[in-house]
Amino acid sequence: MRDLRFLLKTHYTNSRALVIGIDQYRNASPLSYAVSDAEEIRDVLVSDLAFPNENITYLVDCEASKENILRSFMRFTADDMGLDERILIFFAGHGHTRTGIRGEVGYLVPYDADMTDFSTFIRWDELTRNAELIRAKHMLFVMDACYGGLALTRSLHAGSTRFLKDMMLRYSRQVLTAGKADEVVSDSGGPLPNHSVFTGHLIEGLCGKAATENGVITASGLMSYVYGKVANDKNSNQTPHYGYFDGDGDFVLQAPQLSELEKADNKDIDSLVVVPYAEEELSRETTPNKIKKIKSLLSNESSSIELHDFVIDEVRRFLSITSEDNFKVQGQFSKDELLERISKYENIGNDMAVILACIAYWAKPSHKTILQKILARSTDRLGSQGGLVVWLNLRWYPLILELYCAGIAAVEGARYDSLASIFYTTVSASEYRQNDQFMAAAVSDGILELNHADVFKQLPGHDRHYTPMSEYLYKILQPKLDDILFIGKNYERSFDEFEVLFALVVADLGRRVPIGRFGWKGRRGDNAPLSRLIAEAQALGENWGPIKAGLFGGKQERFNAASKNIQQTIARLNWG
Repeated sequence: MRDLRFLLKTHYTNSRALVIGIDQYRNASPLSYAVSDAEEIRDVLVSDLAFPNENITYLVDCEASKENILRSFMRFTADDMGLDERILIFFAGHGHTRTGIRGEVGYLVPYDADMTDFSTFIRWDELTRNAELIRAKHMLFVMDACYGGLALTRSLHAGSTRFLKDMMLRYSRQVLTAGKADEVVSDSGGPLPNHSVFTGHLIEGLCGKAATENGVITASGLMSYVYGKVANDKNSNQTPHYGYFDGDGDFVLQAPQLSELEKADNKDIDSLVVVPYAEEELSRETTPNKIKKIKSLLSNESSSIELHDFVIDEVRRFLSITSEDNFKVQGQFSKDELLERISKYENIGNDMAVILACIAYWAKPSHKTILQKILARSTDRLGSQGGLVVWLNLRWYPLILELYCAGIAAVEGARYDSLASIFYTTVSASEYRQNDQFMAAAVSDGILELNHADVFKQLPGHDRHYTPMSEYLYKILQPKLDDILFIGKNYERSFDEFEVLFALVVADLGRRVPIGRFGWKGRRGDNAPLSRLIAEAQALGENWGPIKAGLFGGKQERFNAASKNIQQTIARLNWG
């Protein structure tokens, strides 16, 4: 059989849908909003997603008999169906599950079903088997019903990347259901009036909330979004189930840039699409338990793979709960809102920050790539978009917490190799950043923007401080780091040394420098943090720990130039 990728095009030639909603059953109990759900899905497909109205078969209540549903579905097997078409099946109604010898069997309940006669139901696997007869490259089944027997493979994880045009060249059969066999669909109480919880979140996802920063909506992204929202909705007792039952492509609902990508005939230009981060189910593991597990994994050389998977799950969780759904970038500024956001970012970012501190302190050489991957992927949600400048800039705050916690821990343990890995982690170019940057420079820019806007001077007790952010971080990070590293009275020295090295590295990179609390300490003379560090470096030369670890390119002269830059910057501040 010829590989379908050599037959398919990088666009759709047609779009079709079968939309079903049943409120009033002949024999089963009625539902409240299934027809309303189906009607809105049909309208969104036409108005927002370019499905021709004449290509949508719409069956509600008595029209949705078993015969009509199966006839409409089998119509997609006709010879006039093209390879490059997409088909969406939506069903809102009752589902049913029966346990057989080989496991669960899932059913959809049509309008005319006899609840005592399973032959009047529609077996789910009857639809999946017949999907093999349909030529269309992409099919998406969305079922606002709970039933078992799905036999799915897991869909793409949030944060996974795929080439957009390549996804269009791969066959796929994907499904999203409202819940599993032993769950009851919440027929009301969702985010939209007159819609079920599941379909309410589905509609919001289709209308843009499941889109990437470039406006792309894929089935994987939509399913991830709906899963997180429904699983955590206070009015829901259901957990959606989703994935593939065949193929490895991805149903593309919306891709504004696809036509532009296809115009380049003489070169293959493609765009990487990231499955959006959605709100995952809340983690039941406590922070102390996570720290205990991290320490155990770090101590065992053979646990590198398990360590990688554990921390990547934490990164996914972190990115999920720092999404724009939880931190809107539009709206008006208020001091109360600022304080609330800072507090939320601290609570959300706490686990990632202390995990990074543990790795920086106890890492073996083989853990360097894991440390850098956590930091690099933590920047994924900082894409370009419009909004209030202060809220956009404040999105850097969790990254600042990560850098400080990991950096202070590295200094405390004299792990300058870890510190070099942290500072020189590459943050890849994106639409809002033209070139790759080192983490030290990227976070420094974020700090400078927040300082320029006097954001942390808004915090009670910090309005008159020379370095309000530095003073604030100095206090709030101490308990976290002392709990895991038992730093004690050496904390201040480690904090100051980290800030000095951070500033020196940024200066060495030729960037504007954030001056922390070590700046006003300069009046202490030889015992000032900067002076003390310069004296150590001069005494030890090339054998000084930071230089041996590769900071400043391992060159004493680069350190000397950076320290002179910092001294001149502090002198101009005229802090008394």
